[in-house]
Amino acid sequence: MKLHDIAHSRTGDKGNTSNISLIAYDPDKYPLLARHVTAEKVKNFFGELVKGEVVRYELPQLGALNFVMKDALGGGVTRTLSLDIHGKSFSCGLLTMEIPDE
Repeated sequence: MKLHDIAHSRTGDKGNTSNISLIAYDPDKYPLLARHVTAEKVKNFFGELVKGEVVRYELPQLGALNFVMKDALGGGVTRTLSLDIHGKSFSCGLLTMEIPDE
């Protein structure tokens, strides 16, 4: 299944770092997200777009994961020539990731 079937997402940015939240629609689906959406999988999923480290933070009380992706915005808002200077499309991209539907 695709992540958009069970979760929604929001992004933010600070300098050259992008932040993506992944929030389960149903808190009962949080363990499924936590099991299958790792920092390593997110880094691999975005490939060359994320040049730095990806760190995952768990927020089980909110049914959410938060990923901080370093060196992901082409230098940051004031330096990049990218069309998506704030990295907002990362959330749409992440929601297309496939995970097992157990």
